[in-house]
Amino acid sequence: MLFPARITRAAAAIALAGLAASGCNVDGRWTRTGGPSGPVTLVRATGQGVDMSVVPTQEVDLVENVLSHRQAYRAGLEELLAHYRAQGCAEKVAWAQYELQGVDLVKQFRYLLDSEVPSGSLHPTDRIAEADANYAKGLELMRKGGHGVPIIYREDRMLEAAEVFRQLIENYPTSDKIDDAAFYLGEIHKEYLPNQDPIAVNWYERAWTWDPNTPHPARFQAAVVYQYRLHDRDRALELYRQVVEHETDNLSNVRFATRQIEELTAGGAPPGGTR
Repeated sequence: MLFPARITRAAAAIALAGLAASGCNVDGRWTRTGGPSGPVTLVRATGQGVDMSVVPTQEVDLVENVLSHRQAYRAGLEELLAHYRAQGCAEKVAWAQYELQGVDLVKQFRYLLDSEVPSGSLHPTDRIAEADANYAKGLELMRKGGHGVPIIYREDRMLEAAEVFRQLIENYPTSDKIDDAAFYLGEIHKEYLPNQDPIAVNWYERAWTWDPNTPHPARFQAAVVYQYRLHDRDRALELYRQVVEHETDNLSNVRFATRQIEELTAGGAPPGGTR
């Protein structure tokens, strides 16, 4: 379980100075500090200061081990491919290329949720042509993957789309498309990839955190996941109330949210009822 907290810019400068020489980065996103036993504090610089999370040492060590071996495996394959190309061994070049393509098609987790999903302090303020093009590419990949048409579902296309959306957010963090990309990352993790509901609701939350007026029904989708899949009645109720307040353009969702509010507050009805 992660326990995020936030500190000010002044405290961030002191913290980062003290952490500069300690620990190692988790997937290039966090600076790690902490002893060999007990919890580890992960500190991530953001545009508005620092995000901090406390994670058990063993989990961080195991995650770092996986990430390190993952990078080494890819680097080894790339070196082998270069060797076979230099030797003119076309057959083995094809083998190495095929294996690398397989690596790219595997969904790779960062496992620590605060590393899986970027900081909530980003602001979508700029119109950036490259980001717009990436967003359009991601939507097209989702279409080819069968978005909305499960009979032609292709997981490889959905994984490609997820990576395009993720790269958009990482490369253009001020783009006015980051909340849109976050919403569709939530959709991909919710609808098309198994057992990834905690990641999905985090992406939905980023959509409305980055842009409180996002045109997507991110709060509604998150509320449904919390109620029916994660069985978190209180969080679902909180989000249904936000749907009624903020997502008034979709009357069907507002009506459904209103019914759920009534049911969940009437005698403590359990979550996960029939929709």
